[in-house]
Amino acid sequence: QVQLVVSGGGLVQAGGSLRLSCVASERTFSFYAMGWFRQAPGKEREFVGVTTWRNGNKNYADPVKGRFTISRDVAKNGVYLQMNDLKPEDTAIYYCAADTKKWGEPLAALVRENEYDYWGQGTQVTVSS
Repeated sequence: QVQLVVSGGGLVQAGGSLRLSCVASERTFSFYAMGWFRQAPGKEREFVGVTTWRNGNKNYADPVKGRFTISRDVAKNGVYLQMNDLKPEDTAIYYCAADTKKWGEPLAALVRENEYDYWGQGTQVTVSS
């Protein structure tokens, strides 16, 4: 059973930055992709971004393009979400997720929650105006 531990959330003013971490309990080299999602109060969970693990291909949701960056550290079994120029509308619980089975899926498919088979516990990000 893979466990994903998410950390790094907090309270920040608009325009500020935060870096979220997601560390897996086992070697991530067997993973196909790791993604980030978020859920704002009263809204459905939505896709934020994804990276394939071996070749580092990435895809981002339009609202975060140019502001958020996903990186990975193979040695640490970790994936990171660097969030810059944060806005109040970025306030949400952020989750990471791992796709360990659907090798070869196009990046466009990895925006869907059901592509992922393991989820982290989520971390709260609050952006004040």
